[in-house]
Amino acid sequence: MPVRDIEVVVTTAPPSVVDAVVAEEDTYLVLSAEPEVREPGVARLRAFHEAYNTEPVEPGSVVAREGSPLRLLAVVHDLSQDTTWREEWVAAALDAVFRETDAWNVRSLALPPLGRVHGALPRERLVALLRAALRTRTPRHLERLFLVVPDDETAIFQKLLGSGLWR
Repeated sequence: MPVRDIEVVVTTAPPSVVDAVVAEEDTYLVLSAEPEVREPGVARLRAFHEAYNTEPVEPGSVVAREGSPLRLLAVVHDLSQDTTWREEWVAAALDAVFRETDAWNVRSLALPPLGRVHGALPRERLVALLRAALRTRTPRHLERLFLVVPDDETAIFQKLLGSGLWR
């Protein structure tokens, strides 16, 4: 079934207002963490204890963080492995992203090229995985998907999305 009613826009920067943004993430949720060091809101000993006892998130999953916009952390890396990303994790994370867009009634979504922000997933495979995820789980509420890519990749992704890989 073709993807209907979802406009896919290749851009270097999404509009200032979107319902949700996706970030490429690792199992301990450190890749998208803000680099600013802040005083913890809890006692230091408790903060160290919580950090020490943190369990990793399953690769291929998505962690939703409430806010405006909603943040969807797509776990596609395990930094303890050589080749930190896997194509099957990207595919599973894309499916989970679209499941979350339905759960949160997301109408507009900014999505980086998962597997390429901190990995080397080929562009063609990403487009094929994105197409498959949208066909498998067509989000009910999603109207616009902004694929946020680097300046030098805009034309390449536009061509891929216009090619047979998308249809």
